Amino acid sequence: MNGELKIFSGSANPALAADICRRMRTKLGSCLIDRFSDGELRIKINENVRGTDTFIVQPTFAPADNILELLMLIDAARRASARRITAVIPYFGYSRQERKDQPRVPISAKLVANLIATAGADRVLTLDLHAEAIQGFFDIPVDHLYAMPVIIRHIKRLGLRDLVVVAPDTGGANRARAFAKRLGANIPLAFIDKRRPMANQVEVLNVVGDVAGRHCLIVDDIMDTGRTLTKVAEILKRNGARDVYASATHPMLSGGAVECLNGSCIKQLVVTDTIPLGPEKRLPSIVVLSIAKLLADAIVRIHSERSVSSLFL
Repeated sequence: MNGELKIFSGSANPALAADICRRMRTKLGSCLIDRFSDGELRIKINENVRGTDTFIVQPTFAPADNILELLMLIDAARRASARRITAVIPYFGYSRQERKDQPRVPISAKLVANLIATAGADRVLTLDLHAEAIQGFFDIPVDHLYAMPVIIRHIKRLGLRDLVVVAPDTGGANRARAFAKRLGANIPLAFIDKRRPMANQVEVLNVVGDVAGRHCLIVDDIMDTGRTLTKVAEILKRNGARDVYASATHPMLSGGAVECLNGSCIKQLVVTDTIPLGPEKRLPSIVVLSIAKLLADAIVRIHSERSVSSLFL
């Protein structure tokens, strides 16, 4: 044991933090997240954390204030003598620039990793990183979980026959292969050959694999503007697919994503609650699955110094 376990939440996704605590049958820690009159964040932990095993739940999607809240909560806990601080980041933002693939661009994922470690976090618990290599950007331990078991349980309950798992690009091949393997030994794969002329614009070229007469499940990690998934769904339909389903762990749904989905041929989009969806984004075709139990189980295992690897599967 590492002292008493305490969980705190930033303002990015307090409902998820509360659900984690409910499943752990513990109370969410009290902290103040306010602003000074000029707009600067004001942070205060309202209870004693000296010698405790402290977990701070805060996804880091935009705006950047979410990252700043996390950093300030970590710093407050460190200065209050918490024994160990774990940053629980259901969605690790600024991860899509994880390599220098063009001149004069930052590696923002590495920058954010440095900030979290410098603020005083002792370890990180996160879910479905945009690129698995990001784990290596941290100089502190990282427990990287996958939402796959949660999503697969839902897909199996749909009872779809003649299912094919589709990777929306070659970069998602490993994720799609893992989904297919866990859905069934004989589930085939298909891949989309696409090109991206610029950010948030996709030119879909063709389907590699047989989708005619089959239900299709598109597997992705982030749903941002929705253009990729809707274009993929269209080309699958043109190639004879029956119903098209899609899954994405992190539902950003920015820009015109809601309109995109409303006019798409995607029958059901399965996402998790790493990022909260407002009422205006709660379309009938969207199913939101909770990852609170997965994170709660991981927190308990980390606190009791037990292996987390069984949760990776």
